[in-house]
Amino acid sequence: MNRRKKIKQLLQAHAKKASAKLAPAKPKYISKADRLKQAAEANEDSVSPPES
Repeated sequence: MNRRKKIKQLLQAHAKKASAKLAPAKPKYISKADRLKQAAEANEDSVSPPES
């Protein structure tokens, strides 16, 4: 590998890392079971009878 190619490759790698930091973060993965659990909890909260 010649010197120019090495330097170019390093600069491209640094640029890629820098642009990845600036990119908006992806939402954290939530498993299917956890999504169902959250949906069930949300339904319980909204469906619960009014306390009177």
